[in-house]
Amino acid sequence: MNKILRWIRNALIFFFTSTIISVIVLKWVPAYITPLMLIRCCEQMAHGEFPRMSHQWVPIERINHNLPQAVIASEDNLFLRHNGFDFEEIYRARLEALEGKRERGASTITQQTAKNIFLWPGHSWTRKGFEAYFTVLIEHIWGKERIMEMYLNSIEMGDGIYGAEAVAQKHFNTSAEHLTKKQAALIAASLPNPLKRNSADPTKYMLKRQRKIIDLMGKVDNFPEYNEE
Repeated sequence: MNKILRWIRNALIFFFTSTIISVIVLKWVPAYITPLMLIRCCEQMAHGEFPRMSHQWVPIERINHNLPQAVIASEDNLFLRHNGFDFEEIYRARLEALEGKRERGASTITQQTAKNIFLWPGHSWTRKGFEAYFTVLIEHIWGKERIMEMYLNSIEMGDGIYGAEAVAQKHFNTSAEHLTKKQAALIAASLPNPLKRNSADPTKYMLKRQRKIIDLMGKVDNFPEYNEE
């Protein structure tokens, strides 16, 4: 019994020490590869395809302010105010599910970043528990600017496309630094399902969503504007 307790104690010490150190290191070190990128490559190879991964890290100063503003308007309009969780939105989504409406996600940008950088896709309670843990850590250690920088550099934005620079080059023949408001809104419109919603070839629904996001961009809290191109 004592051996089991020591093993559990050591395992917990290792877990908390290693994860906290990882979060501290990633406060300054770019995340050049994520678990999702590796998982997608494995899925592609399992289907007999050559692995595709287009990703280029850029600092947030080289991402046009239109893009963080668009994703806040589309994905998490209280991003600059909450502490990592939007409990009102979580409650509303749960209530809608109980009423028989289509289930929808209520994850904040912080939660999505925690999942993208440290975890794997899925809806199990175990993964959700780890997601909540990392959400608390990065909110307190990274802060909003670093969370947004990580989010915009790691999020899946198309088939084999990850991050703002890659999608700007692949879909719009430009750089993240020069994304227009319309392009940023179209990227944001694709994010709930970037493997089915192609910002380079938008559907009527995406164009309608793009217009809505552009309208919302003027109503949500302003994210720090690093460049105006």
